[in-house]
Amino acid sequence: MEKVNLREKLARIREPWSPRAIAAVNDFHVKLVKLQGEFVWHSHEREDELFLVLKGRLRMQFRDREVPIGPGELIVVPHGTEHRPVADEEVHVLLLEPKSTVNTGTAGGERTRDVEWI
Repeated sequence: MEKVNLREKLARIREPWSPRAIAAVNDFHVKLVKLQGEFVWHSHEREDELFLVLKGRLRMQFRDREVPIGPGELIVVPHGTEHRPVADEEVHVLLLEPKSTVNTGTAGGERTRDVEWI
């Protein structure tokens, strides 16, 4: 039962698109990630994802539309929904997702990252 300083944890993240776990809540991980550029199109078969923007502006692309998300705003991407996060400049995001969630979902590939704790 220790507090977590988001600013301190974010300062330890150097590589974009590499989520780092900072807490666990039941069967969920709370993660921080820095985003910059375009990610891969992907979906998650069983896991919903919550993206809370802390800094910057995120564009969540879906095949039929795009949703802009600014600081203090969040979006929940339901499982099975193909999506692609895009950050035109560095964006800081808090993620809440089941522990089983793989960052690249069904797409896999070179951007897949194992969960690391900071």
